[in-house]
Amino acid sequence: MTQEQLSLSGLTRQFGVTRAVDDVSLDIPAGQFVGVIGRSGAGKSTLLRLINRMTEPTSGKIHFGGTEVSALRGRALRQWRRDCAMIFQQFNLSDRLDVLTNVLVGRLAEHGFVSSMLMHFTDAERTMAIEALDRLSLVPQALQRAGTLSGGQQQRVAIARALVQRPRIMLADEPIASLDPANATLVMDSLRRINREDGITVLVNLHTLDTARAYSDRIIAMRDGRVFFDGKPRQLTDDVVRDIYGSDAFGAFDHDVTSTAPRHVGVAAYA
Repeated sequence: MTQEQLSLSGLTRQFGVTRAVDDVSLDIPAGQFVGVIGRSGAGKSTLLRLINRMTEPTSGKIHFGGTEVSALRGRALRQWRRDCAMIFQQFNLSDRLDVLTNVLVGRLAEHGFVSSMLMHFTDAERTMAIEALDRLSLVPQALQRAGTLSGGQQQRVAIARALVQRPRIMLADEPIASLDPANATLVMDSLRRINREDGITVLVNLHTLDTARAYSDRIIAMRDGRVFFDGKPRQLTDDVVRDIYGSDAFGAFDHDVTSTAPRHVGVAAYA
C-alpha cells in the first residue's frame, strides 16, 4: 500500500451565508488515527463529506499524494470514493439482503454497469467478503438478512463493506452515536485494529471525549467551521475543552479529562 499524505488547503464549504467549513488546512500522514470532535453544527460531518467528495467545496483544495482530489471528475472521482471509504451513523445497509451481499456491494465500483445491476460477483470477491466478515467476527451471520442484526453488528457489516473496497482512507461519521457502550467498544476496537494492521488512515467523528482520547493518535476539534484545536489526546485539557464546547456545556460533562479508558458514558453529545 502506498503511504500517501492527505492534505487540505483552505478548504471551505458555504451554504448561503453560513460557512459550514471555513478555510480548513490540515496535513494528515498516512496511517494516522484521527478523532474529530466539536459541538453539533461545528462542521465535522461536512468536513468528512468534502474529503470523500460527497459534498463539493466552495473553495480550497484536497490532495492525496500527487493527486488533486478536489479536481477529480467521472471515473477518477468514483475511484477516489472507492479509495476513501465512508462509514455512516445509520449503517446504510439493505435490510432485505443478506450480510454477505451487503459486504459485496463494496466491490461494485470495480464492476461495469450490467454486472453491477445484476449483482454478479466473482469467487475471489466472495472470498474477500468472507475474510472481511471474519475479521469483524461476523461469519456466522453471513447468510442472515442484515435487517435482523443488532445495531452494533450492522455497523460492523458496514465496516466489512468498506474493507472490501480496499481503501487507503476510512472516514467514519459518528459510527457509534446510536450504539450501546458494549457495541460502541466493539466498533471502535475494530476500526483501531484495521488502522494498526492495515496501515489505513482513519478519520472518525466522535461525540464523546473519552472515546476520542482512548483511540486517537491525534484529535482535531472544530468550532464554527474552523479547526480550533489540533494535537495529541493528552493536550486536550479542561481549559481547551471549555473553549471548544463552552463553559455551559462543559459543566454538563461527567468525565475525567485525563482518562484514556473507553468508557462511552457520562459525556454530553455535543459533537
